Amino acid sequence: MAKYEINNGLAGAQQVVTATFKSLLTLASSATTKRIRVYELRAAQDGTPSSSDTNIIFDVSRMTVAGTGTAITALPTDGADGSALSVCMANLTIEPTITAASAVQSFAGNQRAPFYWAAVDASAHLISPATLAAGFALRVLSAGYTGTARATIFFEE
Repeated sequence: MAKYEINNGLAGAQQVVTATFKSLLTLASSATTKRIRVYELRAAQDGTPSSSDTNIIFDVSRMTVAGTGTAITALPTDGADGSALSVCMANLTIEPTITAASAVQSFAGNQRAPFYWAAVDASAHLISPATLAAGFALRVLSAGYTGTARATIFFEE
């Protein structure tokens, strides 16, 4: 399996955090369907912290429709691998359709704390079905932090 990385810095901008979930990145199966296996996630706020300490929540949920955003090209972690087949987006202007009660990872922390998750082995990967547009959305929200956030997803297909 080839391994890839996507991050919203590839789209040239970060997502502004609001009090409702905003997707930093989406990763979905294309017409050439393959199962996507996510094995590492990173996310953090990169703007000026709020003057009062506040919480921030990062969430990875399953989605069935990718929404609308800036298409980004996944970078192979091994330069000998070919292009990824997955559809990757950042800077979403229309949020994806999230499957109800489908959060596969969720982290609530202080606005100064980054989010990091890595599968301990292959049995812990987050796996999407090989269905067109099925995949994952890495999202963020905060009631008090209104700066920007960045994220990175490492995956195999």
